[in-house]
Amino acid sequence: MKMEGETEEMKAMAQVQQQVEEVAKAFVAHYYYLFDNSRASLVSLYNEPNSMLSFEGQKFQGANSIVAKLSSLPFEQCKHNISTIDCQQSGPANGILVFVSGNLQLPGEEHPLRFSQMFHLLATPEGNFYVQNDIFRLNYG
Repeated sequence: MKMEGETEEMKAMAQVQQQVEEVAKAFVAHYYYLFDNSRASLVSLYNEPNSMLSFEGQKFQGANSIVAKLSSLPFEQCKHNISTIDCQQSGPANGILVFVSGNLQLPGEEHPLRFSQMFHLLATPEGNFYVQNDIFRLNYG
């Protein structure tokens, strides 16, 4: 009997991990689509006043402040090419940690920039997710 219970628990854990991965992949696709095509629309993915962004060591808090920073970057167009997405369930509040690595291609630049970005997504009472924490770094070398 104990083996059956462990098997059911393992199945349940695998199902949760699959759901976490589906949410993470859908979030990543949506986030970078908005970043590349309609950066101001990213405001809907953050929470005012709680969300936090660390961008190359600079810190910003609140959806409006975060999107103001992202909108002020010295390029209007770009294309993110995602290499990897790693994710884990986070804490008792059904959060999700998402770690992304990839390349950022800027217009007129021959070589793409490598980047890493970490998101901590938290669930809303309605069953959606928002970005609580966002850490972005270019990878040099």
